[in-house]
Amino acid sequence: MNPPCGRCNKPVYPTEKLNCLDKYWHKGCFSCEVCKMALSMNNYKGFDKKPYCTMHYPKTSFTIVADTPENLRLKQQSMLNSQALYKEDFEKNKGKGFSVVADTPEMQRLKKTQDQISNIKYHEEFEKSKVRSDAPPPENRQDSSDPDSHAPAAPPGGRKRFQAMYSYVGADSDEVSLQEGDILLDVEPIDEGWVFGVNQRTGQRGMLPANYIRPL
Repeated sequence: MNPPCGRCNKPVYPTEKLNCLDKYWHKGCFSCEVCKMALSMNNYKGFDKKPYCTMHYPKTSFTIVADTPENLRLKQQSMLNSQALYKEDFEKNKGKGFSVVADTPEMQRLKKTQDQISNIKYHEEFEKSKVRSDAPPPENRQDSSDPDSHAPAAPPGGRKRFQAMYSYVGADSDEVSLQEGDILLDVEPIDEGWVFGVNQRTGQRGMLPANYIRPL
């Protein structure tokens, strides 16, 4: 069924059909609402779903734009871009003063997320430093009355059982982490200050500091 013309309401056939302003028009009916000048797709101006020529286009202080899906998408994209620019500007100017910016719900959510991430990282670093601090530095553990106290203690040769005296967090993937009291199996010296062994509790195999363990 052929749709009616937006001007004369008569059927519009495919050979003479124009689709514009959410209506169908005869080519001859597509004219200015005021002066009736014939218009084309290149020179018309739409207002309230009616065509006008440039001369008679209604003068308004603002243009009403329908909230179409495309306009809503552009509006949302513009908002996201503004937030991204704000964050980038904030990072660049951190410590150089500040600009007053509206505290929107979205910015509050971003700020809360960043604070949570910062707190998690702080607690992770704190726990790592706490474990390392449980073991006093080797130079502070030596008995000053012993003339050989400054020489690192290496376990006897052969494979024996040892026990961890202090906690230790392996700095590399080939190092074994320890907790005070852990039992070490198949311990054998590697070089001055380091041995190779297996942590019975975790099953981890690798290098560990010789002055953190003692023979059983």
